[in-house]
Amino acid sequence: MVRESHVLKARRQLWKPPEWKLLFGLLSFVFVAFGTGALIPEPEVKIETLHKPFICKRKTQRGDMMLVHYEGYFEKDGSLFHSTHKHNDGQPTWFTLGINEVIKGWDKGLVGMCVGEKRRLTVPPSLGYGKEGKGKIPPETTLIFNIDLVEIRNGPRSHESFQEMDLNDDWKLSKEEVKMYLKKEFERHGAVVNDSHHDTLVEDIFSKEDEDTDGFISAREFVYTHDEL
Repeated sequence: MVRESHVLKARRQLWKPPEWKLLFGLLSFVFVAFGTGALIPEPEVKIETLHKPFICKRKTQRGDMMLVHYEGYFEKDGSLFHSTHKHNDGQPTWFTLGINEVIKGWDKGLVGMCVGEKRRLTVPPSLGYGKEGKGKIPPETTLIFNIDLVEIRNGPRSHESFQEMDLNDDWKLSKEEVKMYLKKEFERHGAVVNDSHHDTLVEDIFSKEDEDTDGFISAREFVYTHDEL
């Protein structure tokens, strides 16, 4: 009986002071946070679907070329900083999804989109223009984009496209081969061929994929892979 009373007394003394509970809580938090590497969650883009068509024959995936109209606003005061309707001669703009051609918020937020769909993306600074900003965009600025998808086309970076572009079967792509592929894709869909735009796309592709800067993209350098492959 004496030993039992000492044990009970010791337990009461151990758990009575609040600082023990506080210390235990702090240790638990530190263990979980550092043990999982999840002390600070990674920022995410907020995606809102404003309109979705009843019929969706194809959804965007990384590597696709997208034609979009968009409006960009500052979250802080809601002011417009760019609109393809107003600042691009009323013309939509092309880009390739998932290859860092646009900000990370777009690459993350426009996957699985249908032609005719409209989304609103709220992009935190880390997925936009970061600490440096760019042009009209101040540093550490959260942005809001209203984006309408006009058209989807096969991009120049899928596995099938690589084989189709490699006209001489030498397992490497020249700038001319890539440009010819882009031109053919535009003509196939009845679009106006814009050589200067194609040149810009080709230069962007080579700046990212031609690692050894030999003027060709080898099969090894052609690193993009579709999710389903």
